[in-house]
Amino acid sequence: MLRWLLAVLGYALYRFPGAIVGFLLGSLIDNFSSKKGKTFQSAFGTSQQEVTPADFELNLLSLASLVIKADGSVSQSELDYVRQYFVQAYGRERANATFKVFNDVIKKHEISAQNICTLLRQRTRYESRLQILHFLFSIANADGSVSTLEVNEINRIAGFLGIYARDFESIKAMFFKNPDSAYKILEIERTATTSEIKTAYRTMVKKYHPDKLQHMDEAHQKGGEEKFKKVQEAYEQLQKERGF
Repeated sequence: MLRWLLAVLGYALYRFPGAIVGFLLGSLIDNFSSKKGKTFQSAFGTSQQEVTPADFELNLLSLASLVIKADGSVSQSELDYVRQYFVQAYGRERANATFKVFNDVIKKHEISAQNICTLLRQRTRYESRLQILHFLFSIANADGSVSTLEVNEINRIAGFLGIYARDFESIKAMFFKNPDSAYKILEIERTATTSEIKTAYRTMVKKYHPDKLQHMDEAHQKGGEEKFKKVQEAYEQLQKERGF
């Protein structure tokens, strides 16, 4: 419908060339709207064709719900963390709209992590998916610790998201303190030489630099800064231990 409206408007302004441009522009907008409806339908198995707010937020909230329920109990601190995160990222009004759609529509259907992650792999950059992984670990850690069941669920989601095992272990190590944490964060072995540690640090700085998340919302960028800080802390720890 929009394509014809813009075609008529284009013709009135610029005659035949304007009609062509208006029709093409309207077609692009119509196709984009249609794809959003189909994306939501294929991810959640519903017949709803129009989604407000954006389905990315619903996908993210759905993955969060899987992590929250992974250990068999729903922690209030984890729920509060998710709500605060969404309010910070999208504003209170939009966050409330997301939770309403989730409660009214999505919760009534089986949530498929594989379907959701397949869509996210198609529509997000790898560094954005790394931040989603960090977000899920942060939820699990909101009650003070990350359980084995939660780790297993996040690992399953990471596989569907196409996250490399070494990147999963790196982000996981940011939430567990043990003698090997600094090495795992930098994705190296304890036997790594000083030169290898420095090289690994430079590689991780490039991978987790906050600038790579400038296209995402403020809350996601803040999470990126937290990852970047953990990399720096890991490197400084090894500097002290190795004396270089």
